[in-house]
Amino acid sequence: MKMLRLKQTGNLKHHKAACYSTLVPSDEVTVSYRYGLPVVTLMLPSRKERCQFTIKPMLTRVGTFLQDIQKEDKGIERAEVFTTDGSKIPTTALMEILLMNDFKLVINNTTYSVQVPVKEKWSREHATEAEDIKSLVHRLFIALHLEDHQLRRERELLQKLDHLREQLVPLEQMKAKIATSADAKTNRLLWTGLALLSTQGGALAWLTWWVYSWDIMEPVTYFITYGSALAFYAYFVLTKQDYVYPDVKDRQFLHYFYRKSRSQHFDVEQYNKLKEALAEVEESLRRLHQPLHLQLPIQEINDKD
Repeated sequence: MKMLRLKQTGNLKHHKAACYSTLVPSDEVTVSYRYGLPVVTLMLPSRKERCQFTIKPMLTRVGTFLQDIQKEDKGIERAEVFTTDGSKIPTTALMEILLMNDFKLVINNTTYSVQVPVKEKWSREHATEAEDIKSLVHRLFIALHLEDHQLRRERELLQKLDHLREQLVPLEQMKAKIATSADAKTNRLLWTGLALLSTQGGALAWLTWWVYSWDIMEPVTYFITYGSALAFYAYFVLTKQDYVYPDVKDRQFLHYFYRKSRSQHFDVEQYNKLKEALAEVEESLRRLHQPLHLQLPIQEINDKD
């Protein structure tokens, strides 16, 4: 977007009065056409200079136009565009759409009423034809340069893949050591539980047949069973999971793993991010090697597979 700054002309008192009003006459912001391109001329409020913005309607978006205005005048804190009936125009809209009708330009607390020349408005047929031409040029460019693009993209992905694998090598080694230690501790805990249960069963049998009688030991076994049920229920309340032995083993493994990771300064979050990035790169390479899938989103490809 080309910009041309002009010195202020006209009555200074008139401009001072306009700065304190909420609605400024339409001639403060004008739209004209030069060499087939629209030129927006407006007064910069802080610098008191008129500035011209040459716009490419089919390429420039409203947000880019507003950002260029703020770059020219650092004193502009707010810049928005509304339709004549007060509806806000999104920043993603093309200037071509904006220039089809009159609009309001809000700069800080001042509203400018902008009138677009009727004879220079873009027709919808012209815009449709231009979009078709752009689409055709884009398809031709892809057809002529697709192979080169694929080769460049493959080199970039392979370099990124090697870089991620280099970062993961020391983390994988540290993770393997931590996992081995956590698995060993979990297995020791399981064998300890088995030994305790075996000792409990032997002690109850010895007390029942050699020391006391079943009449005495029956209430004891009842309360042991009730205590076990209470412990299992407490486990469910605290973990929101059933007391299933494989799940308990995995939970205890993760407990030992994270505790060991903190002591060894192993960043689990960073490791997970690298693994996710590696999976994304590998998936991109897989899609790159399948030309029929290049134009399909990932979800659609997974559904087809």
